Amino acid sequence: MNRRAIITGTGHYVPPKVITNFDLEKIMNTTDEWIQQRSGIIERHYAENGVGSSDLAYEASLRAIEAAGIDKSEIDFIVAATLSPDHYFPGIGVMVQAKLGIEGIGALDVRNQCSGFIYALSVADQYIRTGTFKKILLCAAEVQSHSLDYSDEGRDIAVLFGDGGAAVILEPHDADDGRGVLSTHLFCDGRHVQDLWMENPSSRRSPTFSVDLFERGGFLPRMDGKNVFKNASERMPEAVMIALQHNGLTVADIDLLIPHQANDRISQMVARRLQIPIEKTARNIDRFGNTTAASIPIALDEAVRDGRLKRDDCVVLTAFGSGFTWASAVIRW
Repeated sequence: MNRRAIITGTGHYVPPKVITNFDLEKIMNTTDEWIQQRSGIIERHYAENGVGSSDLAYEASLRAIEAAGIDKSEIDFIVAATLSPDHYFPGIGVMVQAKLGIEGIGALDVRNQCSGFIYALSVADQYIRTGTFKKILLCAAEVQSHSLDYSDEGRDIAVLFGDGGAAVILEPHDADDGRGVLSTHLFCDGRHVQDLWMENPSSRRSPTFSVDLFERGGFLPRMDGKNVFKNASERMPEAVMIALQHNGLTVADIDLLIPHQANDRISQMVARRLQIPIEKTARNIDRFGNTTAASIPIALDEAVRDGRLKRDDCVVLTAFGSGFTWASAVIRW
């Protein structure tokens, strides 16, 4: 039996509060023109105080469950991806489980940042293939806006990120029609940890929190933008080619490429290096900013709902992020 995991429902949710580049102009030394030229971003969504990533994941999960046409009680496992959990511990998987009111199931958290959705997909895919679980909720959500540095020192990062959540339902597919998750491919290079990281809170510090940590802003994310841009532009196309070769496919076979929405210049660079038409590349960073682990499934849900992604289409996912980690996946829809 050639069992594969198939996505039977998708959903996404973003907070209602919209923050434009002009709004950011009022609180930091930047301009709409500067942000658009360097990232392609026009606006993003911010969660209100008191709203966490589990709340966004919950809302997205409800939409995915409805789209799959199942009852939430049928879900037998949850995989959650985020770099911005509601709390230092535990992760958000158990919180989504509690919000949904599903008892007696397990929840696993995946912490692979911008590559988190594909890493989580690889885990869910294996559980389905081996028959361990039959209906898995995979959710990814981020609230980055509460931990950004809105000073001039941190503006290069602060203008990029937005908040949002997305989810998919995965189920077994035994028909010999070629549909489902064909393969996932995961990579990392930990030598670049400090090129994109949030150094604190850290278990290396005793005590973990101190006054000096807050005074010097040691708990804020930092990035070497040039090195991240260079590696993302190279690694994502490489990961796509590895995935295609693994499945005996070519770039011409791709109906829709969904790259992680890190920067629109990166997405365009990835498309150019793959020599894939830009119209076959999902791009929504202009409206959402970089929503980290949620960016790929948000774009996936939009593509499903607006009809760009149709049955039997070949969709390829690719991501790059902190770690460095990068990944790709091929799905026959």
